[in-house]
Amino acid sequence: MRRPFMDTPDQLASLEGQQYLVLRPTGAVAEVYREIQETALDRLVIPARRPHTGHVTLRGFFEPERREELTALIRTWAARQEPIEVSAEAVDEFPLPWQILIVRLARSASLVSAYSTLTAALDATDYRRLGELPLADWTFHLSVLYGKTLDAADWSRFAKAEVRPLSSAPTEVIAEAELVWYEDGIEHAEVLPLGG
Repeated sequence: MRRPFMDTPDQLASLEGQQYLVLRPTGAVAEVYREIQETALDRLVIPARRPHTGHVTLRGFFEPERREELTALIRTWAARQEPIEVSAEAVDEFPLPWQILIVRLARSASLVSAYSTLTAALDATDYRRLGELPLADWTFHLSVLYGKTLDAADWSRFAKAEVRPLSSAPTEVIAEAELVWYEDGIEHAEVLPLGG
């Protein structure tokens, strides 16, 4: 059975009407992600919001009325996209105002290509994209935990202790993407094989 990315009622409510194109690591990157998340949660001591499952977001959308049209475009993109290599290079953070602990990914050729070809496909549309940045400014990552509710000084101390390079650089190739959407308080997903 598919493990959801987000699973708490407050997370699901905050994502209502949104869609995300994501990659789900299942090998070496997923394993190190789980270890990092468990260790960070233990060190943090207080409860923190976090993804239920590690994922790499390639794009976010707000298209509740045109989800089928968006899905058709994403299916076409996925059929043309080769499998994508992801390699974890560090535990890092997005500092204030976000306060998010992340596993930063290396900018592999296939990951950069996937982002840029997706951008090219989307540029011909008027779909509402969430939090999109130019490729040069985008940090490929898996969010580990969300610390926005923490006091800035507490977050700074916590993040300073967590941030580090990963000497082993776990790597895996992901052969499918998922288009995830949130509707009526439920996470839905369509799995899209890469390369047809």
